[in-house]
Amino acid sequence: MIGALITTFSFALTAVFANRAAQMLGSTRANLARLAVATVALGLWAHLAGRGFGGPAVVWFFAGGLAGFGVGGLAMFQALPRLGSSLSMLIVQCGSAIGAAALEWGWLGTRLSPVQILCGALTLAGVGIGLLPRSLPRILPAEWRPGLAWAVLSAAGQGTGAVLSRKGFAVTRALHEGIDPGSAAYQRALAGLLFAAVAYAIIRHRPCRTARRSEGAWPWVLANALTGPILGVVCYQWALSTTPAGIVQPIVAASPLVTIPFAAQLERTWPRPLYFAGAVLAVAGVTGLLLCGPPR
Repeated sequence: MIGALITTFSFALTAVFANRAAQMLGSTRANLARLAVATVALGLWAHLAGRGFGGPAVVWFFAGGLAGFGVGGLAMFQALPRLGSSLSMLIVQCGSAIGAAALEWGWLGTRLSPVQILCGALTLAGVGIGLLPRSLPRILPAEWRPGLAWAVLSAAGQGTGAVLSRKGFAVTRALHEGIDPGSAAYQRALAGLLFAAVAYAIIRHRPCRTARRSEGAWPWVLANALTGPILGVVCYQWALSTTPAGIVQPIVAASPLVTIPFAAQLERTWPRPLYFAGAVLAVAGVTGLLLCGPPR
């Protein structure tokens, strides 16, 4: 559960950093850059102190990276410039929480108690109340439909990636082996990097309608890599190694509420009073999930 809380705060920061990097470099290039930095850093750990690119569940973690980092990350970077960091995170995190819980129940047979379902729903309701009324009026009509489509695709990718990681940890436990969260994150990041590189190669020669200013972008890329695919995903894998995705995802879904104070400074967006009411509901739901613990 501590891993899920750290992930929540890390993802809250990384959404703002990613949005700024995407504005300067372009969505696809910024996504590729942060994954390259993260893969190098995580690879050093994995090959020097972890399992490297090995273990009985490498296929599952690699597939999770294709879905989460690859499809989910690429789609997120397309949604961010259109919807903003707060609303993008709202749709992606809430959607991935619902999708992950449903997929894990249908595929892995993980069932949550009624109290856990209620607390998860309370958290998601708090996020929706806190962010949705503030964000919608700021979106240009031409950006709404493509932004929503990219955000929904990102939610599907990240929810699927979380369940694939759960499957990977289940395989290692069944074979009485283990894998550290850093190595699992590296195996996922490597898959995401390959996906992002192919996507960048496909679209790099397409004309860009707006000029990009890359000066000063790399501090944002480095901050995005550190808080997202490095610290955030390592703690995310730590949480998924012990706790069902249906519990981890609602906790992480509260990250858009934490994003608000940072977005307020960098994007000049200010929360409405409903934000605080939603934050109270979300905190109550997260607290309930923490007290309930994982299913026995």
